[in-house]
Amino acid sequence: MILRSTSSVLPRTLDEFVQWEAVDGFKYEWNDGKIIRFGKVKKKHLFIIRRLQQLFFGTAAFSKGGALIMEQDVMLSGIQMRRPDLAFFSGKQIDDSANSDEEPVPEFLIEVISPTDDAEKVEEKLAEYFDSSVKVVWHIYPDNEVVYVYTSRKNVKICTEHDICSAHPVMEDFDISVRELLSTQIPK
Repeated sequence: MILRSTSSVLPRTLDEFVQWEAVDGFKYEWNDGKIIRFGKVKKKHLFIIRRLQQLFFGTAAFSKGGALIMEQDVMLSGIQMRRPDLAFFSGKQIDDSANSDEEPVPEFLIEVISPTDDAEKVEEKLAEYFDSSVKVVWHIYPDNEVVYVYTSRKNVKICTEHDICSAHPVMEDFDISVRELLSTQIPK
């Protein structure tokens, strides 16, 4: 059962939070008893998400049953539930989760960073991701036209213009230039 809420009554426990669905257009995450609210998706973000989804549909991972899912609940630990903008789950992870109580943790995540996102919170989430089994994280800054590609908290490639962003080593064939990714022009 999903609890929908338009009132100011918020869930008090993680179990309540997992069952709760806000209908105010905002994105929410749970972190050790705290509910964190994020802004609404902007139009430019939709172009980016669509372009990444289209790119994913041409990968070997997609042909093997993998999925790149928008705002999927990701349990990083017993006290942290995050909703990255996009999360990659392999076909094996999806199949294995059907017969297990364990929640799969994606190896590749993408966050589209807004000007209103708190830098400390962005860094906190990055640390949480790498403390779990995440191997690649992209931070996309559309307004600055830059993508940070992390393979650990210390190993980051800063991509601009024609630089190629890659999901290697998680997906060998998922790569795109910053210019192509951030263009709002509809491909012909």
